[in-house]
Amino acid sequence: MFNHRLIPALCTALLASALHLNAFAADAVEVKSVAEQEVEVVENGKKVIKRVPVDKAVPGSEILYTTTFKNQIDKPVGNIAITNPVPNDMVYKGGSARGANTEITFSVDGGKQYATADKLTVKTPEGKTRPALASDYTHIRWTYKGELGVGKSGEVSFRAVIK
Repeated sequence: MFNHRLIPALCTALLASALHLNAFAADAVEVKSVAEQEVEVVENGKKVIKRVPVDKAVPGSEILYTTTFKNQIDKPVGNIAITNPVPNDMVYKGGSARGANTEITFSVDGGKQYATADKLTVKTPEGKTRPALASDYTHIRWTYKGELGVGKSGEVSFRAVIK
């Protein structure tokens, strides 16, 4: 069974491994990651969906992981790649990775190699090769296209479900 107390640690792990930049860019870009759940609440008599920090979660719960990044220096920053692992005890929700102006790739080998979803394969226990499923993904990488302008920010996200 999944330990709900691990959720803050999972978010911290994402932050620790989220940004891969050249040496110059590493000091130029501020990165923040959060883990949230969507809950239904009533506001002014209407049901609305709100994002709230994950406090407790049980198997089957869907968690939204969001990483924001912001250029903090006085010139554009390039070569930005944000890499997030799919946390242990969780399964990536297929098609949920988002990120404006990014190329999204995935890894099925613990982050050693990345490719678009349609090019990924895995070996079966019988030694045969099959197309990778979303449940096979171990990492997600967003490569920002071009340069991030002065004072500009971006956001990438994905959803995963607790096993």
